[in-house]
Amino acid sequence: MLYLLAAVGAITVAVLLWRAFGVQTAGVAPRRSTSIAPDDDPEFLRGLDEHRKRGDDEKPPSA
Repeated sequence: MLYLLAAVGAITVAVLLWRAFGVQTAGVAPRRSTSIAPDDDPEFLRGLDEHRKRGDDEKPPSA
């Protein structure tokens, strides 16, 4: 009985380690930050370009 309990425990630890450090499945997308820097934001850059073309004296659009 003790050997059976040790085997179940070893298998449980092995599965948990595999899930924690193993290869990720293809169906899981890597996490991305939801915020992007202003210099990477196409809308922000487009707004700056329009602001520059108009020659406005107001502040440029904020991020």
